[in-house]
Amino acid sequence: MLRRHGFNATSFQTLEQGFRYWFDAGDEACVAYADTGAAWVVAGAPIAATEQLAAVSARFQAAAAVARRRVCYFAVEERMVAAKVGPALAIGAQPVWDPSAWADTLRGSASLREQIRRARAKGVTARVATAAEVADPDSPTRRAVEALIARWLAAKPMAPMGFLVDVQPFAFADERRYLLAERDGRLVGFLAAVPVYARDGWLFEDLLRDHDAPNGTSELLVDAAMRDAAGRGSAYVTLGLAPLGSTVHPRLRALGALSSGLYDFAGLHRFKSKLKPHRWEPIHLVHPAGTPAALALLDALTAFARGSLGRYGLRSLLRGPAVVVRALALLLAPWTALLLLADPARWFLRAPIQGASIGLNLALGVGLWSLSRRWRPALATVLALAVSLDAALTLAHAAAFNLPRVRGAGDGLLVLVACLAPALASAILWSARARLSPR
Repeated sequence: MLRRHGFNATSFQTLEQGFRYWFDAGDEACVAYADTGAAWVVAGAPIAATEQLAAVSARFQAAAAVARRRVCYFAVEERMVAAKVGPALAIGAQPVWDPSAWADTLRGSASLREQIRRARAKGVTARVATAAEVADPDSPTRRAVEALIARWLAAKPMAPMGFLVDVQPFAFADERRYLLAERDGRLVGFLAAVPVYARDGWLFEDLLRDHDAPNGTSELLVDAAMRDAAGRGSAYVTLGLAPLGSTVHPRLRALGALSSGLYDFAGLHRFKSKLKPHRWEPIHLVHPAGTPAALALLDALTAFARGSLGRYGLRSLLRGPAVVVRALALLLAPWTALLLLADPARWFLRAPIQGASIGLNLALGVGLWSLSRRWRPALATVLALAVSLDAALTLAHAAAFNLPRVRGAGDGLLVLVACLAPALASAILWSARARLSPR
């Protein structure tokens, strides 16, 4: 089916783990989706002939209604919008190249040529890897790629997502193309391309670089992959969705700006624009007429969060650092003000304890703010130890002095916050230190 009807850029990704499949009894068609428990979120458009998209979607939605699930179609292209399955919400755009014209693109972009030159000048080389050396779990190449993926994911402020952004580059290796960027025998970058069969093209699905890879490593990989695609006679290449760009609703752009500390939507769009695409194709979220757009968007986000936004948020919170560490620093400001205003006789066993608590919080605030600006393992260790000690002392003080003097719900809430806040901050710091510090 994919070889005949895999038109959507995301079509090959539906072979990866995490998807369920609904096969149409009436036509040669399949719908790949994630079940969030409340909705069936479809990965792109149904895998079907263009003229059958509307009929297949209608039958799929009827099956979802029997299962008491809502439906939405995420990352669909204009072909699906034209089928008039339901309202379409623009969520971004994907850049598209004709790889046969890549040489002309390079000649017209001095900045792109310079980035590639920089990487080469630092000793980075790019090569096509065989499917066999990547697919073999025991090969040095496979182990190096797995280690790079682990480092790349660990450096992200958000927990790894699922659905269409899960990193699964090894399944059906013979159908993929693999590009490696190496420096002094060490893997510093990786690109995996998957076919878009019905368009005789490729989606550059995974593009990863080490945090210390020389500037231009990503551009060098893209250059090598474009030349490889051109050499194979391919007519279409895309790097996939750049979400929440200038073409989307202002409210969605505002959402992207608010979450920029966790996911750099603008930076992703700038990088893809820097590669000088030949055109941009709009990408949409399509949903049945009876489903509000906001609810469909929430369902799609839940699919990316692997079924639970709450659990995903907690996993991301415990990762730190950056935004979360900065938030901890900012939250210390009002808490320190409360300590300054507190009656020492009522809230502290000894008056000097109040002064020590205020001083510690001020020092922690400065340290956390500094750490949020630049991650330093030594500073992270000192702060994690200090916050852990603060959590233990606060709990002991609360048990011995504060709890017997609680006068109501307000007092109890303050004591609870005083105990839980440093404990949570300690867990976040230790988790981030374990994830980001060199091994």
